[in-house]
Amino acid sequence: MKRAIVLVLDGCGAGAAPDAAAFGDPHHPNTLENVWQHNAGIDAPLLGSLGYFGPNHLGDAPSNLNVEFGRLQPLSQGGKDSVTGHWEMMGILVEDRFPTYPDGFPADLMAEFERCIGRKTLGNRPASGTTIIAELGEEHLRTGSPIVYTSADSVFQIAVHEDIIPIGQLYEFCRVARELGVRPNHYQRVIARPFEGKPGAFRRTERRKDFPMEPAANLVDKVGDVFGIGVVPELFGGRGFRPVRRTQSNPEHEAMLLETALASDARFIFANFEDFDMLYGHRSDPTGFAKCLETFDVTLAKILERLTDDDLLILTSDHGNDPTDISTDHTREYVPFVALRRGSGRRTDLGDRAGFLHVGLAVAEHLGVAWSPA
Repeated sequence: MKRAIVLVLDGCGAGAAPDAAAFGDPHHPNTLENVWQHNAGIDAPLLGSLGYFGPNHLGDAPSNLNVEFGRLQPLSQGGKDSVTGHWEMMGILVEDRFPTYPDGFPADLMAEFERCIGRKTLGNRPASGTTIIAELGEEHLRTGSPIVYTSADSVFQIAVHEDIIPIGQLYEFCRVARELGVRPNHYQRVIARPFEGKPGAFRRTERRKDFPMEPAANLVDKVGDVFGIGVVPELFGGRGFRPVRRTQSNPEHEAMLLETALASDARFIFANFEDFDMLYGHRSDPTGFAKCLETFDVTLAKILERLTDDDLLILTSDHGNDPTDISTDHTREYVPFVALRRGSGRRTDLGDRAGFLHVGLAVAEHLGVAWSPA
């Protein structure tokens, strides 16, 4: 059975895109290269041999694989985030920018949200999630008011303590925010951000959930019964994915992939490994970022052991998140593209290609699916 496996290493950008300045990144971000330089190298020889770090950091070519590698330029204008990136891979090209809220959400929108949920809110400003929870968590415990915040991306984020507002109620608040997100406030994604602990020691829990806009028709719909790992099914509203347990970290994604997905009859496995972005890019930690790549290199070796002659494995990313730059936000970058199959050790440098759509086209061709994006 032909099978395609796409692994997205979240936030692993490969150099500033031509339009980076228009997305607020005039400082030439280059996530993987800057992480490499900061750490005087990354001990991930398998990723290096496959070309994931680019032609300047190639190791010995793998003798049992045929590899094509290069970079993909983002074309979608929606933003520089996971939804836009994953959608573009599957053939959804967003032509206009989703709204962002550098001054917080409009007063009339917040008033309607508060009316619908029957509670006042706290925050309503751009912030780091861990920072705003530390700042407003104690007041949230006292008042029961949810913490609402945004970022440089088009997101409406709601943080609550799980002992104050049960997780099911938080998800319902997110559904309300999703329904209110219509033009001109058609923010791309609502995110539930539950946390626990006491003042001075709050910790976000693993019950995050994403509520994006409804996606247009795409390759996931065409293939159907896709095995999604991590946040991926949520980015597409669950449409086209088989129901599986939501995993929340790279170790959990690895276990789901190795123990369940690769042993299943799924023709298409689509996974997002987000720890690079969530734990290290957003926290300006290039040392941790490098160690995360080194850990993933070990994971990758286990995956390659399970590949069959009928498998296509693609390694890519969805956007950048340069931990050495001046902010903690995503960065508008090319992303790496590696496509490999069992073979004789041939390695081909594809150079730069326009559009993340090359991921979806490679999947469709391998699976024999007649598909052309709208």
